[in-house]
Amino acid sequence: MNNATFTLDVAALYAGDGTARLKRLEHYVCSALAIVPPGADVTLTGPAPVWLYLRLAHALHGRVRVLAYSSPVTGPVIVFDHTP
Repeated sequence: MNNATFTLDVAALYAGDGTARLKRLEHYVCSALAIVPPGADVTLTGPAPVWLYLRLAHALHGRVRVLAYSSPVTGPVIVFDHTP
């Protein structure tokens, strides 16, 4: 397994659209899966709608080792940790 750390600015997934569009949800998910290394410890950050964060968490479950959310208000929050 890859133990790399990776930070994904969720807003970068829809930057070309201006705002996140629900009709483009699967495109955002495919884009995230293409750039997030399997087995990595991943942090999601940046301004984005909660539905996009939730869908990405679902898509990354089973693909990455650790998933966290981070914002200036909360700091890092572990969503799941599958470290043996």
